[in-house]
Amino acid sequence: MSKIIVLVGAPGAGKGTQARLIQERLKLPQISTGDILRARAEAGDPLGEEIRAVQSAGMLAPDDLVMRVVQDRTARADCKDGYVLDGFPRTLAQAMMLEELAREQHKRIGAVAIDVPLDILEKRTTGRRSCPVCGEIYNMYFKPPQSNETCDHHKGVKLVTRADDSVEKVRVRLETYERKTQPLLAYYEESQRLQRVDGTKDRETIYRELEKIIKDS
Repeated sequence: MSKIIVLVGAPGAGKGTQARLIQERLKLPQISTGDILRARAEAGDPLGEEIRAVQSAGMLAPDDLVMRVVQDRTARADCKDGYVLDGFPRTLAQAMMLEELAREQHKRIGAVAIDVPLDILEKRTTGRRSCPVCGEIYNMYFKPPQSNETCDHHKGVKLVTRADDSVEKVRVRLETYERKTQPLLAYYEESQRLQRVDGTKDRETIYRELEKIIKDS
């Protein structure tokens, strides 16, 4: 039976980075609900406007909306042998929806929590900057550019901050995560499907731990 790997962690914990590595090296597609929702928010249709309003307020998208996105994406052929969920489920209600989807797809679920202290998470997120030309990601605390606020590869190009990475919105997201998503950990722990990795370690060390968990599960 193929696998659904649920990566659990607060905003800035590194879920996206690890999901991409798993996709590249283990050939399990990364399903990032955040990326899909952000792309839809830019579409300009009524649903996109609804998503944009939710994101601007720093809130989580409604369960039914996210579930429709996940169902549509995981129905594609590349997900036949399993996939990695980055950003879903975030609530117990979404977890129940995923259980039903897993049954329909004849897949088993495993969950991994990437643990990072909240003070580090805030710096990782509020310090994030990107180049609008090449997409290079920087962090003003941990990986600053050589020249303040400009890209190392495109001199003079000013780095940009995502609208939802402001201090106020990041704190709302972290508080929302603590309140609504932490019960998810207890749910997977009770069913003995939860494993944890230390998200403060370097990227490759975290990946090796995740790879072992996935292969052994």
